[in-house]
Amino acid sequence: MGTSTIAGVVRATCSAIWMRLKASALPHPTRQQWLDIAQGFLERAQFPNCIGALDGKHIRVKKPPNSGSQYYNYKQFSSVVLLALADTNYRFIIVDIGSYGTTVDARIFRASRMSRWLQSNQLDVPQPANLPGSTGPPAPYVVVGDEGFALSSQLMRPFPRRGLDAKRRTFNYRLSRARRFVECAFGIFTHKWRVFLSPIQLAPQNVNVVIKACVVLHNYLRTYEATPDEDAQVESLPSGSDTIQLGQSGLAGLRVRDFFADYFLSPIGSFPSHQ
Repeated sequence: MGTSTIAGVVRATCSAIWMRLKASALPHPTRQQWLDIAQGFLERAQFPNCIGALDGKHIRVKKPPNSGSQYYNYKQFSSVVLLALADTNYRFIIVDIGSYGTTVDARIFRASRMSRWLQSNQLDVPQPANLPGSTGPPAPYVVVGDEGFALSSQLMRPFPRRGLDAKRRTFNYRLSRARRFVECAFGIFTHKWRVFLSPIQLAPQNVNVVIKACVVLHNYLRTYEATPDEDAQVESLPSGSDTIQLGQSGLAGLRVRDFFADYFLSPIGSFPSHQ
């Protein structure tokens, strides 16, 4: 069987998997589902009003002909980027697939439908709510990411590591607890679908179709076949995420981050395992 025929079979099969499973395995969350996701982050990461952990994963590809440096990333290999928002069950909530490997996370997110949907409230994210035990003012629902993303009122990233005081150190600890769920999700994803352990020998448009199929299969298996024993082993997997480049901070984001940081250091927001 010829190479082009095999590529056609792979493309057709993966496209069929994506079309068949997308609606059930990767639906747009309802407002109640966002609240359920936030409850998961509160219970498992002690980070209230969090609706997802965001990160990017470089998918190795064979360098396309005449592509110059478009796909060549900072780790010195060719890639496309899978940007994903994950919940505490290691499922992907929203994904953006196929950006050039040379593009930084912050720019991918800013140009993504995910960012536009959040900014225009097309995702039906709940309105700001009081943090647990607090009488107000209400805090917005946010996603968490690493230093590769720009801080905003909707996206929290860590404080710079130099010169941390107790408040900032506590905030960073909480955020890292929340962010590890997307790191673990990528680790599960990579080790379940071992095609991602080496460069994929397909054209970029076909690579994107393969990624889409594996994303919905990942969510399907996490929903219907994940076991407690498997979950206990998840955090021992190597992180599958990639920190890329620093984004810029926004003033509204600085205020929101300080609000969460003050809460985490207060008696009502403290977490006994971290003083």
